[in-house]
Amino acid sequence: MSVAEKAIVYATLILADDNVDITADKLQAITKAAGVTVEPIYFSLFAKAFAGRDVNELLLNVGSAAAAAPAAGAAAGGAAAPAEEKKEEAAADEEESDDDMGFGLFD
Repeated sequence: MSVAEKAIVYATLILADDNVDITADKLQAITKAAGVTVEPIYFSLFAKAFAGRDVNELLLNVGSAAAAAPAAGAAAGGAAAPAEEKKEEAAADEEESDDDMGFGLFD
């Protein structure tokens, strides 16, 4: 991550911590005060991305979303995992049977 990207993220966090609306002008003012040059597109991108959103709530929910994703994946993909294991076992059995009969690739 570049210095400019870090600066815009930190500026966003500063505004969120102070419960101030995140706007392009405010982000630009903070990064300018920090002496960091940021491309102007980042200001509008971040302002649009966080408009009307509570950044503090997003940060607090990151951990719960990350914990819920594996649980949901296990519930949805739990049935698919044994099928994959069976395919791998079948492939391993085929390789072993070729070696037992003397039909190895490098014989």
